[in-house]
Amino acid sequence: MKLSLAILGLAAGTASAFVNPSSRSATTTAAFSATTRDASSAGGPLSMSTAAAAEAAPFVKGPRIVRDDLPVVYVYDHCPFCVRVRLALGIMNVKHSVRFMANDDIPTPTKLVGKKIAPIFEIPEDDFIMMESLDIIMKVANDDRFGAPDQIAPATGRTDIKAWQKSVQVMLRTLQRPRYVATGLLPEFQQLDGRLAFIKNHQLPPYEKSEWKGDGTDANPGMDMDEKLKLYAEAMAKDPAAMIEDLNAKLVELDDMVYSEHHCSEGGLGMDDIDLWSRLRSITVVKGAQWPEKLGRYMRNLSELGDVPLYDEMAL
Repeated sequence: MKLSLAILGLAAGTASAFVNPSSRSATTTAAFSATTRDASSAGGPLSMSTAAAAEAAPFVKGPRIVRDDLPVVYVYDHCPFCVRVRLALGIMNVKHSVRFMANDDIPTPTKLVGKKIAPIFEIPEDDFIMMESLDIIMKVANDDRFGAPDQIAPATGRTDIKAWQKSVQVMLRTLQRPRYVATGLLPEFQQLDGRLAFIKNHQLPPYEKSEWKGDGTDANPGMDMDEKLKLYAEAMAKDPAAMIEDLNAKLVELDDMVYSEHHCSEGGLGMDDIDLWSRLRSITVVKGAQWPEKLGRYMRNLSELGDVPLYDEMAL
């Protein structure tokens, strides 16, 4: 994608793409529904063939769980740890309320758990609040009010997938972080302060967090905000073709590691999927990402199963 620096506001010394994201057509809001495309439809980054049959049986949801007082999750839409909880609750068929917090909202999480963090889980009927995604999922899984136990298999400890995730970390930070704020559509970035808060606190490669944010001392105050805005805008303006080509090659590698279109490891849908899918979802914000057939079906199947939408309709 080639975007002129003038469009991004750099000619005027600002990065206006992140201050005032361009409005997009109403059709882009379709990314916030979890409907699936016909598998035979042509085009799109996740279109799929009908030729291949399922390699493993799909997960079968239990009955819908609807408490009088719905549990509440406080999240950022882009956050993979937040997505873990949303995906698990969807798979377990637990109706819940999703509260999207602005990225600069410090009072809400601080009032709930004493600091700015997400996800946060609340069970109103118990006057109970907790944080940490894996602890939240364990809590729900072991509470018979939220369905049968052991619906989601334990993590298998696969080192191959963890190594793959580490191998794409720098690439994905470079591609995803500017796009999160540039779309102008994610709920945590609807206002200027939320976008600026994210850019202020989330470094782009090759910078380390200590270089970007500083440590609060005069010796290391961190990078100037104008420079951060400039770097984010330049990352969006740079032609990503070579990096996306590398990403697509890495997705082919991952396709070989994924056991089936329904779960990534033998033994059925489990915590391996909760973690992997939640991280892969953010790749769908990158226009040009090409998903191999099995991996593409995996992304679509779990999006529908967990009632968590992908970003491909708003990809940049």
